[in-house]
Amino acid sequence: MTDIDFAHLTPYQRYKLMASLIVPRPIALVTTLGAHGVVNAAPFSMFNMVGEDPPLVMLSINKLQDGRLKDTAANILASGEFVVHIADEAMAQQMHACGATLPPEVSELAVTGLTPVRSSTVTPPRIAEAPVAFECVLHETLENASRYVFFGRVVWLTAREGLVDTQAWRVNLRDFHPVGRFGASFYTRCGDRFVMAEAEGQAGAASTPIDQL
Repeated sequence: MTDIDFAHLTPYQRYKLMASLIVPRPIALVTTLGAHGVVNAAPFSMFNMVGEDPPLVMLSINKLQDGRLKDTAANILASGEFVVHIADEAMAQQMHACGATLPPEVSELAVTGLTPVRSSTVTPPRIAEAPVAFECVLHETLENASRYVFFGRVVWLTAREGLVDTQAWRVNLRDFHPVGRFGASFYTRCGDRFVMAEAEGQAGAASTPIDQL
C-alpha cells in the first residue's frame, strides 16, 4: 500500500489526488444571471445532493488565484438564485465547452449554442437541452480560504418528457444517460449498469430492474 500524509502536500497535490480518486462525480451545469443580465453557464463536478428535507444540493466553487470570484460564485452571492442542470451524453460536448474562460459580458449559452428558457420560480433561465433542471435558491453559504460552498434549496424541478413518472415517483433510468467526471478531462458514461441483490436484512426483492429503481 502507498501511504501519503496530506499534511506534507501542497493544496494542488491534494486536489490532484482527491479529484482523481473520488470518482466518478456528478456534474452540475449551473446557470446564473449577471448584474447586466448576461446568462452565465459553467460546469462543476464538486457537486452533489445533500438531503431531501429540506431538499438541498451542494456546489463548491474555488476562488481564483488573484482573489477574484468566478462568475457563478459572484452571481449566486449577489442574487441568491441558480439553476443546476444534469448534462447527458447528447449535450456533453457543449457542457464541457461551457468551462472555457470567457469575459462576464459573454454568455456561454450563446457560444455553445445551448438554448435559454424561462425558469418557473427563479430569474436565471434553465437550459432547454438539459434532461433535468433544478431551480434553486441559496440556503446557506460556507467560505474558507480557497473556495465557497453553496447549499441550494431546490424549489422546482423540470425534467424531460417521459423521464419522471409522477404517479409512482420513479425515474425512467433506462432513458437517463448522464455523464460524470473522471478526473482531468476524462468523463464517464452511465451505460454499463448492473443490479446487486439487497443486503441481508433489507426489505424488498432480491434484485430490482434498472427501469424500476
